[in-house]
Amino acid sequence: MDRPPSLPNTQIPVNGQRQHRGPHPKDRELFAPAHHAALRTAVEEYSWLLGRGYAEPSALKLVGDRHNLTARQRTAVQRSACSDAALASRRRRRVALGAEPGRALGIDGHNLLITLESAISGAVVLVGRDGCCRDLASVHGTYRRVQETGRAIALVAEHVAACHVGRVDWYLDRPVSNSGLLRGLIERVVGAEPAARAQTHRVELADDPDRLLGAYQGCVASGDSWILDRCGNWASLAQEIVRAHVPAAWIVSLGPAGNDE
Repeated sequence: MDRPPSLPNTQIPVNGQRQHRGPHPKDRELFAPAHHAALRTAVEEYSWLLGRGYAEPSALKLVGDRHNLTARQRTAVQRSACSDAALASRRRRRVALGAEPGRALGIDGHNLLITLESAISGAVVLVGRDGCCRDLASVHGTYRRVQETGRAIALVAEHVAACHVGRVDWYLDRPVSNSGLLRGLIERVVGAEPAARAQTHRVELADDPDRLLGAYQGCVASGDSWILDRCGNWASLAQEIVRAHVPAAWIVSLGPAGNDE
């Protein structure tokens, strides 16, 4: 859905700690339908510049200034764009998760869970030029569990089981604070999900999970552009889960028509 759901502002911390991933207070205005056309044009223009060798910072400034975009809108454009060459390559390698039953799945853990937490809590979720779902949250070296984390993990376990995935390898950034706690939570939630018992879930703390996922022998679930440009087959797992299990999610498509289907 292109319009934000009618939810309370969950971005405000309680007792100094954020309880939900939630929408930013200004996002209802910044990503209102009136801005969608300009944002989509900015994504196309930024992608065009990337394909012609322009440096990302200067290209983003050029496009952002032209359309008078705020910092968050520029971040949305940056995360939704890719060059024509990258787009063609990603489209060739994208698969539906259930297309090859029994295949191993490598999950970019923080990336996937933060996107799902955002969707569940009513924050804006972007569908980019490549059809991949992305959020506007950032980790900044520390991952903090929110109320939606457990449900996000359970939805992943349920969905991959329904798709008859074989082994599931979760990769978490070891340098990110609280990754060990998150690994324990994933193991507990997955272990309690009856649907997940058909798979073997392994959670690894890695110093460089991007490199491991880029070389992963199986299907990869990530919204990270660096990984998507280097891995083999990939699935937009966040998008599949949001479409199937979070129907009220606030989705804004900044790519070509049909990318959010």
